[in-house]
Amino acid sequence: MFPYLMSYKKYVSLGVLVLQTTSLVLTMRYSRTLQSEGPRYLASSAVVCAEVLKIVACMLLVFRDHSFSVRALNQVLREEIINKPLLTLKLAIPSGIYTLQNNLLYVALSNLDAATYQVTYQLKILTTALFSVSMLGKSLAFYQWLSLVILMAGIALVQVSSLDLTAGSQFMGLLAVLVACFSSGFAGVYFEKILKESKQSVWVRNIQLGLFGLIFGLGGVFVYDGERVRENGLFQGYNGLTWTVVALQALGGLVIAAVITYADNILKGFATSISIILSTLISYFLLEDFDPTR
Repeated sequence: MFPYLMSYKKYVSLGVLVLQTTSLVLTMRYSRTLQSEGPRYLASSAVVCAEVLKIVACMLLVFRDHSFSVRALNQVLREEIINKPLLTLKLAIPSGIYTLQNNLLYVALSNLDAATYQVTYQLKILTTALFSVSMLGKSLAFYQWLSLVILMAGIALVQVSSLDLTAGSQFMGLLAVLVACFSSGFAGVYFEKILKESKQSVWVRNIQLGLFGLIFGLGGVFVYDGERVRENGLFQGYNGLTWTVVALQALGGLVIAAVITYADNILKGFATSISIILSTLISYFLLEDFDPTR
Protein backbone atom coordinates (compact mmCIF):
# COMPACT_ATOMS: atom_id res chain seq x y z
CA MET A 1 0.00 0.00 0.00
CA PHE A 2 1.25 3.52 -0.84
CA PRO A 3 2.89 5.33 2.12
CA TYR A 4 0.68 8.40 1.52
CA LEU A 5 -2.49 6.31 1.71
CA MET A 6 -1.26 4.56 4.87
CA SER A 7 -0.47 7.92 6.47
CA TYR A 8 -3.89 9.27 5.46
CA LYS A 9 -5.69 6.28 6.95
CA LYS A 10 -3.62 6.52 10.12
CA TYR A 11 -4.52 10.13 10.83
CA VAL A 12 -8.16 9.76 9.80
CA SER A 13 -8.57 6.77 12.12
CA LEU A 14 -6.89 8.66 14.97
CA GLY A 15 -9.16 11.67 14.41
CA VAL A 16 -12.29 9.52 14.39
CA LEU A 17 -11.08 7.84 17.59
CA VAL A 18 -10.82 11.21 19.34
CA LEU A 19 -14.39 12.12 18.38
CA GLN A 20 -15.74 8.66 19.24
CA THR A 21 -14.03 8.59 22.65
CA THR A 22 -15.29 12.05 23.58
CA SER A 23 -18.84 11.29 22.48
CA LEU A 24 -18.93 7.92 24.23
CA VAL A 25 -17.64 9.22 27.56
CA LEU A 26 -20.08 12.12 27.67
CA THR A 27 -23.16 10.21 26.52
CA MET A 28 -22.38 7.26 28.80
CA ARG A 29 -21.89 9.55 31.80
CA TYR A 30 -25.11 11.42 31.03
CA SER A 31 -27.08 8.21 30.50
CA ARG A 32 -25.87 6.75 33.81
CA THR A 33 -26.72 9.85 35.85
CA LEU A 34 -29.97 10.87 34.13
CA GLN A 35 -32.93 10.59 36.47
CA SER A 36 -35.86 8.80 34.86
CA GLU A 37 -38.87 6.76 35.85
CA GLY A 38 -38.45 3.00 36.08
CA PRO A 39 -35.26 0.95 36.35
CA ARG A 40 -31.97 2.15 34.91
CA TYR A 41 -30.65 0.21 31.94
CA LEU A 42 -28.22 -2.61 32.67
CA ALA A 43 -24.60 -1.94 31.74
CA SER A 44 -24.04 -5.65 31.08
CA SER A 45 -26.95 -5.64 28.63
CA ALA A 46 -25.54 -2.62 26.78
CA VAL A 47 -22.16 -4.35 26.45
CA VAL A 48 -23.84 -7.39 24.86
CA CYS A 49 -25.81 -5.21 22.43
CA ALA A 50 -22.62 -3.39 21.42
CA GLU A 51 -20.91 -6.71 20.67
CA VAL A 52 -23.83 -7.84 18.49
CA LEU A 53 -23.78 -4.56 16.59
CA LYS A 54 -20.01 -4.77 16.12
CA ILE A 55 -20.21 -8.33 14.77
CA VAL A 56 -22.93 -7.34 12.28
CA ALA A 57 -20.95 -4.29 11.13
CA CYS A 58 -17.77 -6.34 10.66
CA MET A 59 -19.63 -9.01 8.70
CA LEU A 60 -20.98 -6.32 6.38
CA LEU A 61 -17.44 -4.95 5.90
CA VAL A 62 -16.08 -8.43 5.08
CA PHE A 63 -19.06 -8.90 2.73
CA ARG A 64 -18.11 -5.65 0.97
CA ASP A 65 -14.41 -6.59 0.78
CA HIS A 66 -15.37 -9.83 -1.02
CA SER A 67 -17.44 -8.15 -3.73
CA PHE A 68 -20.75 -8.69 -1.90
CA SER A 69 -20.50 -12.44 -2.42
CA VAL A 70 -22.37 -14.55 0.15
CA ARG A 71 -20.37 -17.62 -0.89
CA ALA A 72 -17.05 -15.83 -0.38
CA LEU A 73 -18.21 -14.50 2.99
CA ASN A 74 -19.18 -17.99 4.17
CA GLN A 75 -15.88 -19.41 2.93
CA VAL A 76 -13.77 -16.79 4.72
CA LEU A 77 -15.67 -17.18 8.00
CA ARG A 78 -15.45 -20.97 7.84
CA GLU A 79 -11.73 -20.99 7.01
CA GLU A 80 -10.72 -18.39 9.59
CA ILE A 81 -13.04 -19.19 12.49
CA ILE A 82 -13.92 -22.88 12.26
CA ASN A 83 -10.89 -24.33 10.45
CA LYS A 84 -8.33 -22.45 12.60
CA PRO A 85 -9.53 -23.20 16.14
CA LEU A 86 -6.20 -22.44 17.85
CA LEU A 87 -5.96 -18.95 16.35
CA THR A 88 -9.61 -18.34 17.16
CA LEU A 89 -9.08 -19.43 20.77
CA LYS A 90 -6.14 -17.02 21.10
CA LEU A 91 -8.62 -14.19 20.67
CA ALA A 92 -10.64 -15.38 23.65
CA ILE A 93 -8.02 -13.78 25.93
CA PRO A 94 -8.30 -10.15 24.72
CA SER A 95 -12.03 -10.61 24.17
CA GLY A 96 -12.65 -11.60 27.78
CA ILE A 97 -10.51 -8.72 29.00
CA TYR A 98 -12.28 -6.21 26.71
CA THR A 99 -15.67 -7.43 27.99
CA LEU A 100 -14.52 -6.89 31.58
CA GLN A 101 -13.12 -3.49 30.64
CA ASN A 102 -16.34 -2.35 28.96
CA ASN A 103 -18.34 -3.24 32.07
CA LEU A 104 -15.82 -1.45 34.28
CA LEU A 105 -16.19 1.74 32.26
CA TYR A 106 -19.90 1.84 33.05
CA VAL A 107 -19.04 1.43 36.75
CA ALA A 108 -16.46 4.22 36.53
CA LEU A 109 -18.74 6.69 34.74
CA SER A 110 -21.56 5.96 37.17
CA ASN A 111 -19.32 7.20 39.99
CA LEU A 112 -16.91 9.76 38.50
CA ASP A 113 -17.47 12.91 36.47
CA ALA A 114 -16.45 12.72 32.82
CA ALA A 115 -13.35 14.90 33.13
CA THR A 116 -11.88 13.06 36.13
CA TYR A 117 -12.57 9.75 34.44
CA GLN A 118 -10.89 10.84 31.21
CA VAL A 119 -7.76 12.11 32.93
CA THR A 120 -7.38 9.03 35.13
CA TYR A 121 -8.03 6.66 32.24
CA GLN A 122 -4.96 8.05 30.48
CA LEU A 123 -2.91 5.84 32.79
CA LYS A 124 -3.55 3.24 30.08
CA ILE A 125 -0.93 5.05 27.97
CA LEU A 126 1.70 4.03 30.52
CA THR A 127 0.46 0.44 30.79
CA THR A 128 0.27 0.20 26.99
CA ALA A 129 3.84 1.48 26.64
CA LEU A 130 5.13 -1.02 29.20
CA PHE A 131 3.33 -3.93 27.54
CA SER A 132 4.51 -2.77 24.08
CA VAL A 133 8.12 -2.81 25.26
CA SER A 134 7.83 -6.19 26.98
CA MET A 135 5.57 -8.03 24.48
CA LEU A 136 6.41 -6.43 21.12
CA GLY A 137 10.03 -5.49 21.76
CA LYS A 138 9.44 -1.82 20.97
CA SER A 139 11.86 0.83 22.20
CA LEU A 140 10.84 4.28 23.38
CA ALA A 141 12.91 7.43 23.07
CA PHE A 142 13.89 9.45 26.14
CA TYR A 143 11.32 12.15 25.41
CA GLN A 144 8.59 9.50 25.23
CA TRP A 145 9.50 8.14 28.67
CA LEU A 146 9.63 11.72 29.95
CA SER A 147 6.14 12.32 28.56
CA LEU A 148 4.89 9.26 30.42
CA VAL A 149 6.39 10.51 33.71
CA ILE A 150 4.72 13.90 33.22
CA LEU A 151 1.45 12.12 32.45
CA MET A 152 1.69 10.15 35.69
CA ALA A 153 2.36 13.34 37.66
CA GLY A 154 -0.65 15.03 36.07
CA ILE A 155 -2.94 12.11 36.90
CA ALA A 156 -1.71 12.10 40.51
CA LEU A 157 -2.39 15.85 40.85
CA VAL A 158 -5.92 15.46 39.49
CA GLN A 159 -6.69 12.65 41.91
CA VAL A 160 -5.28 14.45 44.95
CA SER A 161 -7.21 17.64 44.17
CA SER A 162 -10.55 16.22 43.03
CA LEU A 163 -11.23 12.87 44.69
CA ASP A 164 -12.63 12.24 48.12
CA LEU A 165 -11.59 8.65 48.70
CA THR A 166 -13.71 8.50 51.84
CA ALA A 167 -16.72 8.54 49.51
CA GLY A 168 -17.38 4.93 48.61
CA SER A 169 -18.77 5.71 45.16
CA GLN A 170 -15.71 7.71 44.10
CA PHE A 171 -13.35 5.05 45.40
CA MET A 172 -15.28 2.42 43.45
CA GLY A 173 -15.08 4.57 40.32
CA LEU A 174 -11.34 5.07 40.71
CA LEU A 175 -10.74 1.37 41.30
CA ALA A 176 -12.76 0.50 38.18
CA VAL A 177 -10.69 2.92 36.08
CA LEU A 178 -7.37 1.56 37.37
CA VAL A 179 -8.30 -2.05 36.60
CA ALA A 180 -9.57 -0.94 33.16
CA CYS A 181 -6.23 0.80 32.48
CA PHE A 182 -4.20 -2.36 33.04
CA SER A 183 -6.66 -4.55 31.16
CA SER A 184 -6.75 -2.07 28.26
CA GLY A 185 -2.96 -1.97 28.00
CA PHE A 186 -2.52 -5.74 27.94
CA ALA A 187 -5.49 -6.57 25.69
CA GLY A 188 -4.64 -3.82 23.21
CA VAL A 189 -1.02 -4.91 22.79
CA TYR A 190 -1.98 -8.60 22.64
CA PHE A 191 -4.52 -7.86 19.89
CA GLU A 192 -1.99 -5.71 18.01
CA LYS A 193 0.48 -8.61 18.11
CA ILE A 194 -2.11 -10.97 16.62
CA LEU A 195 -3.16 -8.48 13.94
CA LYS A 196 0.36 -7.71 12.79
CA GLU A 197 1.38 -11.38 12.72
CA SER A 198 -1.69 -12.29 10.65
CA LYS A 199 -2.43 -11.62 6.99
CA GLN A 200 -6.17 -11.81 7.52
CA SER A 201 -8.52 -8.84 7.48
CA VAL A 202 -8.86 -6.85 10.69
CA TRP A 203 -12.64 -7.17 10.31
CA VAL A 204 -12.46 -10.97 10.40
CA ARG A 205 -10.36 -10.77 13.56
CA ASN A 206 -12.93 -8.38 15.04
CA ILE A 207 -15.70 -10.90 14.30
CA GLN A 208 -13.75 -13.55 16.21
CA LEU A 209 -13.19 -11.09 19.03
CA GLY A 210 -16.86 -10.13 19.05
CA LEU A 211 -18.10 -13.72 19.17
CA PHE A 212 -16.14 -14.39 22.33
CA GLY A 213 -17.18 -11.00 23.68
CA LEU A 214 -20.81 -11.95 23.12
CA ILE A 215 -20.36 -15.23 25.00
CA PHE A 216 -18.57 -13.58 27.92
CA GLY A 217 -21.03 -10.69 27.92
CA LEU A 218 -24.08 -12.96 28.09
CA GLY A 219 -22.42 -14.83 30.93
CA GLY A 220 -21.98 -11.55 32.77
CA VAL A 221 -25.63 -10.62 32.23
CA PHE A 222 -26.97 -13.81 33.75
CA VAL A 223 -24.41 -14.06 36.56
CA TYR A 224 -24.64 -10.46 37.79
CA ASP A 225 -28.00 -9.22 36.50
CA GLY A 226 -29.98 -12.43 36.00
CA GLU A 227 -32.57 -11.60 38.64
CA ARG A 228 -33.21 -8.11 37.23
CA VAL A 229 -33.45 -9.50 33.71
CA ARG A 230 -36.08 -11.98 34.86
CA GLU A 231 -38.03 -9.19 36.57
CA ASN A 232 -37.90 -6.43 33.95
CA GLY A 233 -36.34 -7.89 30.80
CA LEU A 234 -32.98 -7.53 29.07
CA PHE A 235 -33.85 -4.13 27.60
CA GLN A 236 -35.22 -2.50 30.75
CA GLY A 237 -34.60 1.23 30.91
CA TYR A 238 -33.57 1.49 27.26
CA ASN A 239 -34.25 4.71 25.36
CA GLY A 240 -32.75 6.62 22.46
CA LEU A 241 -29.78 7.75 24.56
CA THR A 242 -29.01 4.18 25.59
CA TRP A 243 -28.95 3.03 21.97
CA THR A 244 -26.64 5.95 21.15
CA VAL A 245 -24.22 4.71 23.83
CA VAL A 246 -24.44 1.17 22.41
CA ALA A 247 -23.76 2.41 18.87
CA LEU A 248 -20.79 4.52 19.99
CA GLN A 249 -19.32 1.62 21.93
CA ALA A 250 -19.64 -0.66 18.90
CA LEU A 251 -18.05 2.02 16.71
CA GLY A 252 -15.18 2.21 19.19
CA GLY A 253 -14.34 -1.44 18.61
CA LEU A 254 -14.13 -0.84 14.86
CA VAL A 255 -12.11 2.37 15.12
CA ILE A 256 -9.62 0.91 17.61
CA ALA A 257 -9.03 -2.05 15.30
CA ALA A 258 -8.34 0.36 12.43
CA VAL A 259 -5.99 2.47 14.57
CA ILE A 260 -4.02 -0.60 15.69
CA THR A 261 -3.73 -1.68 12.04
CA TYR A 262 -2.61 1.67 10.59
CA ALA A 263 -0.82 3.11 13.64
CA ASP A 264 -0.15 1.43 17.01
CA ASN A 265 -1.42 1.30 20.57
CA ILE A 266 0.87 4.03 21.91
CA LEU A 267 -0.31 6.53 19.27
CA LYS A 268 -3.85 5.42 20.08
CA GLY A 269 -3.27 6.35 23.71
CA PHE A 270 -1.87 9.79 22.94
CA ALA A 271 -4.69 10.47 20.45
CA THR A 272 -7.37 9.72 23.02
CA SER A 273 -5.66 12.19 25.36
CA ILE A 274 -6.88 14.96 23.07
CA SER A 275 -10.42 13.96 23.94
CA ILE A 276 -9.73 15.01 27.55
CA ILE A 277 -9.82 18.65 26.49
CA LEU A 278 -13.06 18.21 24.57
CA SER A 279 -14.66 16.15 27.33
CA THR A 280 -13.67 18.63 30.03
CA LEU A 281 -15.00 21.64 28.13
CA ILE A 282 -18.30 19.98 27.27
CA SER A 283 -18.61 18.50 30.76
CA TYR A 284 -18.13 21.94 32.31
CA PHE A 285 -20.21 24.10 29.97
CA LEU A 286 -23.03 21.74 28.95
CA LEU A 287 -23.35 19.01 31.57
CA GLU A 288 -22.25 21.23 34.50
CA ASP A 289 -20.64 18.02 35.72
CA PHE A 290 -17.13 19.22 36.47
CA ASP A 291 -15.86 22.11 38.57
CA PRO A 292 -12.15 22.86 37.97
CA THR A 293 -11.99 25.09 41.08
CA ARG A 294 -13.03 22.25 43.38
